[in-house]
Amino acid sequence: MISNLSFVHPTAKLGQSVTVEPFAYIGENVEIGDGSWVGPHATILQGSYIGKNCKIFPGAVIGAVPQDLKFKGENSTLIIEDNVIVRECCTLNRGTEASMTTRIGKGTLLMAYVHVAHDSYVGSNCILANNVNLAGHIEIGNHVIIGGLSAVHQFVKIGDHAMIGGGSLVRKDVPPYVKAAREPLSYVGVNSIGLKRRGFTADQVNHIQDIYRILFVKGNNVKKAIDIIDVTIKDSVEKEAILAFLNQADRGLMKGFKQ
Repeated sequence: MISNLSFVHPTAKLGQSVTVEPFAYIGENVEIGDGSWVGPHATILQGSYIGKNCKIFPGAVIGAVPQDLKFKGENSTLIIEDNVIVRECCTLNRGTEASMTTRIGKGTLLMAYVHVAHDSYVGSNCILANNVNLAGHIEIGNHVIIGGLSAVHQFVKIGDHAMIGGGSLVRKDVPPYVKAAREPLSYVGVNSIGLKRRGFTADQVNHIQDIYRILFVKGNNVKKAIDIIDVTIKDSVEKEAILAFLNQADRGLMKGFKQ
């Protein structure tokens, strides 16, 4: 159902059973997948591609041009995959020539007032709580939870299954499977509850804890920790994922554990 009080540009492509509520605005060449819902006063601008069964709540602004003075009007995009919920007053910006796209992975929940800046990637099944702000060029893995009022610095990477406490300032990279909190942001343990909820066994969780004990608890620098982990910890998917992340942590890692 498309309300006659909404505006839908003639070039916009809407799938089957899409609902557009009164006073919503859908711009030129927008695509919206089957079964999605666009709430009243939501704004979806040129360059936006929205998947199936998404919900865009009132006041959200999807696909606005980047807040980047280097942006010169390039034909960039904002892609929202299937089953994403975008709550009230979120602002999601298109990409720049750096990558040409900003992307939100399937099944992700963006709570009210979340901002996702240009060229950022948010993985699948993530939760970004109220007022989380992502700067440009950020990479967030799958199943990541970021607590409300947190701010993430540009170019930061956050690994799969990480959980970041509310009100955090995320200036450095956060590896997979961990919990991060305090100021400055620090390792506070493995996200064991989240991992068990997602089917990780106790042995897998203990294995991950052994790795991060070497990296964050025993006082090793990153290079030495990588060497020790590589030699002393048995091979696994989790070990491979952690080492791959550490070797690509261009901004450096958050701080280790402190009493």
